[in-house]
Amino acid sequence: MKFIDPGFKGENPGHYSAAVVSKGMLYVSGQLSIDPDTRVPCQGDIRAHARQALANLDRVLKAANCRRDQVVFCRVYTPSNEYWGPINVEYAAFFGDHRPGRVVVSTTPLHFNCLVEIEAIAELEG
Repeated sequence: MKFIDPGFKGENPGHYSAAVVSKGMLYVSGQLSIDPDTRVPCQGDIRAHARQALANLDRVLKAANCRRDQVVFCRVYTPSNEYWGPINVEYAAFFGDHRPGRVVVSTTPLHFNCLVEIEAIAELEG
């Protein structure tokens, strides 16, 4: 196993790694719509929240030398299914023609009152 440090500057007291590489796969922990350097939650609309969470995901992918088109599956959490459409717009812009598997899960409120959290699995080999 290899633990990935994306160089986030904000102190995160959570007992987990941003990502772990194991047997050719990258497992990215949930990336909230929070600035990982300042720990300030996104203050914009749902699309801004989606962009922030995706930017955090991208930083983790880059730290693992992984491209977006290597992402196999994402799980997106949001406190309301009403946000599905705007999240989908930003998600499609982020991935372009690549279409990894995905589930969008409506949840109770997310940590720090974020509106989006995204976790991912990517294939590093093959």
